[in-house]
Amino acid sequence: MAGSYTKKEFGVGSEEQTLLKDSNGTRIVPAKGCIKPSYKTFRVHIPTGTEPVRLSPGWEGTGRPDDELNFKGITMDQADLELNPPRDRLNIVFLIMVLHGIGALMPWNMFITAKKYFVDYKLSKDYTGIETDFDKNFLSYLAFAAQIPNLLFNWLNIFIQFGGNLTTRIVWGIFIQVLIFVCTVILAMTDSSGWPGVFFWITMVSVVILNTANGIYQNSVFGMVAKLPTKYTGAIILGTNLSGTFTAVINFIADYMSPNARTAAIYYFITALFVLLACFDTYFALPINRFYRYCELLHQKGLNKRQLENKGKANPDSVPYWKIFTQCFPQCFNIFFVFFVTLSLFPSVQSDIQRSDPNFIVSPNYYTSIMCFLTFNITALIGSSIASMGQWPSKKYLVIPVVLRVLFIPLFLMCNYRPKGLTRLLPVYIHNDWVYFVIAVTMGVSSGYYSSLAMMYCPRMVDPDYASTAGMFGAASLITGIFTGILFGTVMPSIIENLSF
Repeated sequence: MAGSYTKKEFGVGSEEQTLLKDSNGTRIVPAKGCIKPSYKTFRVHIPTGTEPVRLSPGWEGTGRPDDELNFKGITMDQADLELNPPRDRLNIVFLIMVLHGIGALMPWNMFITAKKYFVDYKLSKDYTGIETDFDKNFLSYLAFAAQIPNLLFNWLNIFIQFGGNLTTRIVWGIFIQVLIFVCTVILAMTDSSGWPGVFFWITMVSVVILNTANGIYQNSVFGMVAKLPTKYTGAIILGTNLSGTFTAVINFIADYMSPNARTAAIYYFITALFVLLACFDTYFALPINRFYRYCELLHQKGLNKRQLENKGKANPDSVPYWKIFTQCFPQCFNIFFVFFVTLSLFPSVQSDIQRSDPNFIVSPNYYTSIMCFLTFNITALIGSSIASMGQWPSKKYLVIPVVLRVLFIPLFLMCNYRPKGLTRLLPVYIHNDWVYFVIAVTMGVSSGYYSSLAMMYCPRMVDPDYASTAGMFGAASLITGIFTGILFGTVMPSIIENLSF
């Protein structure tokens, strides 16, 4: 019998019993003066001021369907998970998602950070012996070769299941990236001084293939994590922000420990191989984790419930993409606009801001490295970490601070921004390096925080059954923001060159 009991008469007689609850459970104690309890009449009594006794229902009293109560289609492991919901012990699943966030942006960060290897070594006149335009335009070619296939396949992956389900897409996406990095290491070991043009185009083709696989992998990872609680989507964003810092540190260590650029590049790209292999192994380790299995069980039950509700309807398995997109569009816009503003300024504008005060604490040799790359990567990481601890503002009002971030564009242009080879007509209004540092910190923290917040909210804007698809829309919006931000960043030099007040 389930429920809460208070003082109640069940019969009248000289014999009574009192139902008490002690530290060991519930027991029946004969009332004072009663020699032999009667099973015909008894009184249930709770002393005044004590908590009512609650008898926990058994498996039969949980209100589940008869098939489920009889364990039809349910394993004992699934029943145990539901009766004893597990926790993410030691935050293992959270850390795995951080690792996949690092791996999701690893290809882009690896090739961008390796500019010195490509431009100053493999494609330089000192190495090849001839003058080419490959080194001058390398970053421009790289940006288009990387972001166009990444953007295209991020969107296509939502509607077309390349290779099958999420597991197949993630596994093949990582595997192809591993193969491309193996080829990149082999090219680093090879003397290409006699064929710089062939080396350049092989690199561009490998970047296209690499980012095609990465686009599918990245989008699928956000679809996978949408099945988990909100903070695990934040873990992916935390990893993407950590990826830039991690790559910069690895590049510095490789340069410091290696005798030449060739050896440094080999160490550098081999590190990317280890990170991707770690992503590969940990993905297969996830089903072993009880907490991950429990989250997948809840997600699958939601899908099964919806299938039963839609039974008899036309095309019950069809996914209402337009409905999902319209429901999660506010957060997709937030994701897009955060990355649009950020990539319009970092690193294209921020890396060309020069020191104004000759006595500033940071020397000119390290000014860009510290005030641009290190500052942004660390502050974006801090912003993502804050989002994992608390979420404000709410889904409805997040768009307000996101749109206000557009003010960072004129603020950065007012600093001592001086692209090489251009004459600045726009006056410099911000001459204080500390003021510029505060602006840079605010931009980095807000980028990490609001991007994480929007990515967390996005899957929660739709029914749980469609959370994975909403997560994919969010990931595609992220890449769209990055791509359009990079394109818009190319306009900044023209603004300060032709605009004056």
